[in-house]
Amino acid sequence: MALLDLKNISFRISGPPLLDDVNLLVEKGERICLMGRNGVGKTTMLRLLAGLIKPDSGEIARQPRLRVAILAQEMPPEMTGTILDVVAGGFAQAGLPTPDADQLHLIEQTITRCKLDRNAEFATLSTGTKRRTLLARALVIEPDILLLDEPTNHLDIDAIDWLEAELGRFAGTIFFVTHDRAFLRALARRIIELDRGRLSDWKCGYDTFLQRREETLRIEESRNSEFDRKLAEEEVWLRRGILARRTRNEGRVRALLKMREERRDRREQTGSARIALQDGMRSGRQVIRTRDLDFAWDDLVMVKHFTTRIARGDKIGILGPNGSGKTTLLRLLLGELTPTGGEIEHGVNLQVAYYDQQRDQLDESLSVQENITGGSDTVYFNGKAVHIVTYLKNFLFTADQARSPISHLSGGERNRLLLARLFTKPANVLVLDEPTNDLDIETVELLEEMLVDFEGTLLLVSHDREFLDNVTTSTLVLEGAGHIAETVGGYSDWARTVKDKATPKSNSKKGKQGKPRVDSPRKLTWKERRELEALPQQIESGETEQTDLHEKLGDPSFYQEAGEQVAIVTARLEALKSELAELYVRWEELDGLES
Repeated sequence: MALLDLKNISFRISGPPLLDDVNLLVEKGERICLMGRNGVGKTTMLRLLAGLIKPDSGEIARQPRLRVAILAQEMPPEMTGTILDVVAGGFAQAGLPTPDADQLHLIEQTITRCKLDRNAEFATLSTGTKRRTLLARALVIEPDILLLDEPTNHLDIDAIDWLEAELGRFAGTIFFVTHDRAFLRALARRIIELDRGRLSDWKCGYDTFLQRREETLRIEESRNSEFDRKLAEEEVWLRRGILARRTRNEGRVRALLKMREERRDRREQTGSARIALQDGMRSGRQVIRTRDLDFAWDDLVMVKHFTTRIARGDKIGILGPNGSGKTTLLRLLLGELTPTGGEIEHGVNLQVAYYDQQRDQLDESLSVQENITGGSDTVYFNGKAVHIVTYLKNFLFTADQARSPISHLSGGERNRLLLARLFTKPANVLVLDEPTNDLDIETVELLEEMLVDFEGTLLLVSHDREFLDNVTTSTLVLEGAGHIAETVGGYSDWARTVKDKATPKSNSKKGKQGKPRVDSPRKLTWKERRELEALPQQIESGETEQTDLHEKLGDPSFYQEAGEQVAIVTARLEALKSELAELYVRWEELDGLES
């Protein structure tokens, strides 16, 4: 007998049904990922499986004495007590008797295995540690089925690695929702897709699913196109009135009416979001420069002697354990916090757009539309007025949703709303703090493509390993005690660097005394240091002059009035191009010695 058997399940909140007469068997030991767009009902499906809500119709048959535990996407606001209290509360939540001596030992073991402090107060924990505590609460009852709703949200990369290993050892069935493609690939052996109220079952891993699903959607599109062609032909026949009322044609009329009904009931596949940034002005070549930057909260050192240069077009990933200071570093770099030591310089013409992972920028008392415009019906995008409903449709919000309170939105829909709000502002510096939390995979990939094409500068905090690999060009890693390492590339490049450092070298070259030879880097002379400090201003001046000359040559009236000045300006522009190239090379050379 299957652990769970869903028979003809339907469920509706408002609008089209989230589940429309679906059937599903869940067997022992399976690793199932539930996929689908934001708002299609994935969380609802998990709550039905957990028995937290009842279907409108149909039956869910459960194996006798089945133990089901769920890790919800949203943090329960009412949770209090120590970590020990919260984890032990898993028994009461599952309707099990008060833990006996053996189970108390199991609780202690689970807390230790999850690397938690049994006496810490739950309310004081970071979001990531709260998630681990709630996972321990789910694991402690040794469930037959473990339901996980976005389990990697708010976990740092080390915690995600630990979670993958822990779930790999779990003997029961895992049924999970995730946007993390690396996590999905590591865990899923079967994929259930929820789309337009129906379930599609794919007994394969993620990459094979993508191939098979693409072919299935192509066939569906072809069939729908053929159906619509046939319907159009029949509508033309009826309008022409070719003996339609005669008895021998009544069957054809009935068939046409049935086709109309079928077309009316068809639920089209949700389109893709059209995520786009407003064009910002071009920033200066140097965006942010720090020298020996220090910062501490009282006695807690967050940043120590940090020196870096962020140039226009850089896409910087920021990694580190929860609580290591990633958000603090962002705020320092943006000038929102005053360093306790060192210097920080900002370039010119910076237009910063900041995405806040806590969603503090959303007002629960306002509608979706009001959270974007404050009440206006119009937004301006690249200088053009756009109706707010049209703009929100680009982010997959319907007209009804635009007028609804944001309390009706799922976690992923709220994140899409934050992106919609963020992108109403022109920007040449994007600062994104965990932007992929709760987003569906399709939207994550669209955001990814947009960021790759973005010509400005990006500062990105994320725990999504594949997202970091695909977007970032270099990485800042907070290693503790204020030390920040800098590596080229994304997460995988940094992980290889760490692995290489951990691997002992057996064939190191030796010097005369048998010690490894270390070449001491040359330091800047006093004159070179003064030259380096003057270079940013020289480059800024050159770039400004270059822009002015381009504008002059782009004005048709200049050619009518200037005469011989045209040749002079053209020659200066060519000379300036060479001068700037030399200044860039010299800056890179001196900056390399400085760092």
